[in-house]
Formats: sequence, C-alpha cells, structure tokens
Amino acid sequence: MKALTVVPGKAGSASLEQFGEPPESDGPILVQTAAVGICGTDVEIVSGAYGWAPPGHERLILGHESIGRVSEAPGDSGFAAGDLVVGIVRRPDPVPCPNCAVGEWDFCRNGQYTERGIKQHDGYCSERYRITPDYLVKVDPGLGIAGVLLEPTSVVAKAWEQVDRIGGRARWSPQVVLVTGAGPIGLLAAMIGRQRGLDVHVLDRVSGGPKPALVEGIGATYHSGSIEDSGLSPDVVIECTGVGQLVFAAVEAAAANAVVCLTGVSSGGRSIPVDAGLVNRQMVLENEAVVGSVNANRRHYEAAAEALAKAELPWLKSLISRRVPLDDWSQALQREEDDVKVVIELGSLGD
Repeated sequence: MKALTVVPGKAGSASLEQFGEPPESDGPILVQTAAVGICGTDVEIVSGAYGWAPPGHERLILGHESIGRVSEAPGDSGFAAGDLVVGIVRRPDPVPCPNCAVGEWDFCRNGQYTERGIKQHDGYCSERYRITPDYLVKVDPGLGIAGVLLEPTSVVAKAWEQVDRIGGRARWSPQVVLVTGAGPIGLLAAMIGRQRGLDVHVLDRVSGGPKPALVEGIGATYHSGSIEDSGLSPDVVIECTGVGQLVFAAVEAAAANAVVCLTGVSSGGRSIPVDAGLVNRQMVLENEAVVGSVNANRRHYEAAAEALAKAELPWLKSLISRRVPLDDWSQALQREEDDVKVVIELGSLGD
C-alpha cells in the first residue's frame, strides 16, 4: 500500500512510499483511509522542525486528521464494515500517569504519550490502517468527506469544555464570544458558539477571500481590524492564532469574569511591549481567567461528532478549499491564498 512518510528532523525527506499491510499489533479493525487533512503541524514535521518516528524506525507515516471506512471489524468491537470513522490521535503513556490512567491523556503529566502521525506512532496517511476500538470514533454517515474535520473540531470541543468548567466557578451566563483567527480551528470554534446560541464575533487579518462569507454563513459577525476597533467586551475569548499581541489585546478587551482560552501556539523569539502590571491588575480585579488548551481525549471527539452532525453540511464542506490526490501530495503542503482546509484524498466516499 502507499503511504506518505517523512524522516523526522530532516527537511526535504517527505516521500510517497510503498509499505506492507498495517501491522495487526495496531488493532483488529482495518480501515480504508479516504482522506487526511493538512494542518500546520504537518507542515512543521515535513520541514524537519518537529516529529518523532516509531521506535526502531527511521520514517514516520504522516497524517493525524483522518476520515475513512471500516473494512473489517470483530463482531464484538462495536464497529461494522462500512462505518464512517475517524481515528483518535493521542495514546496514553504506558506507565500510566494519573491522568492517562483515567482517560484524560490530553493532560498527560510525564510526556510519554504517543500520537499517530506526530510522535512515535505511524499516522493515517496510508491507504489502510489498523486500530483498536477504543481509539476509533463513528461519525454521521451523511458527513462524507466533511468528517475529516472531526479532529480539529475535537480540539475546540475541549476548549469549550474548559471555558464551561472555569466559567462555572460563579453564576455563568456568557453572551458575547470573540474568536481570534478564521482558520479551520477558529471557524469550528465559532460554529460551536453559534450552536450554543451565543453572539459570536470572529476576527482575522484578511478582509477578502472566503473567510468573511464563511463566518456570516453561521450567523456570526466578521471583523478584520483590531480588537480595540471592534468595540467588543467579550465574555468568552477563544484565541486561535498564537499571535502574542492578539493574546494580550484579548485579555485587555475581555469583560469582567471572562474566560480567555488559548488554543494557538506561538512561535516564540519575538518581543512585544506589555504593561504586565496593568494586565495583572485587570485580571485580578475583574476575576478574569486565562487557560491554555491543546489536544483532546475520546470525550471531546464524541462531542465533536455531535457538533458536526448538527452543522449545516454545505457549510462544513465549504471549509474544504482543496482536495489533492495522494500522488500529488506535495501540492497540499503549498499554501494558496484562499486556502481554509486542504485535504489529501486516498480513496472515495462517493461525494
């Protein structure tokens, strides 16, 4: 079978390879991969900046955002041939730490977790893969290729869970939400906010292209200026860019008792002037909370599957801006101006 692989830490090493069948040690369920989504993590791995191969191997099979169909499954697995499924990315550490032991592997304490397509476990960008039932999630069969959005949706489903838990420290009735960044993560975060009936505003740096229409398509409001220019005082901020200036601007603009959830990862190495004393004063006197959130566990994948099932299918499919055949995989890693979510197709779902 074909698989897209890379030598982690070596730029220019990505290539399409012929592999044997997936090992039975990966699990009893065989899945035919239909598509994998491309995100910034994949680009970093291909650039040589990130990633770890499985123990004893030189190359890593890429791909952590997936959609596929079950080909074979044991009768007692809860899955059957034809099911539309997504594989979970992270696996708990083998020790395990206290969090991994109770299924909260997204809060692993010792860093010994593995991640398919990222850290010490081959990913999903192969024509077939095997997996165990506990790391496989069914999606609505009507979603088709839009099911590839489940993994990024799981990330923001967790972010919203963190917002709810922290907001619940007092009487919590948020009304206004600000999402910074209109990439896939930001748009999916905004989608969940609208499903909750909240007044959602999305801020991004571009004023043209598909993003304003995508935001308006879910009944949210698009802004292309600064947070200050928007005049917003949000109860909830979901920060999806990792841009340092935006992070502090969001904290400054947030309403009293607000929760600011950071999901974007900063590149580091940049200095910005910040009045730390003023930020501290505001956060203390207004009971503001800032929390970082990354990855997801099974509960978040299931919440994400519910959110996608409730969404408007044409809108979801419009997030997929390009479909690239596996043989032309390199084109998927070259960002184009109007890209939102690019996927590599390995098979067909008939849509």
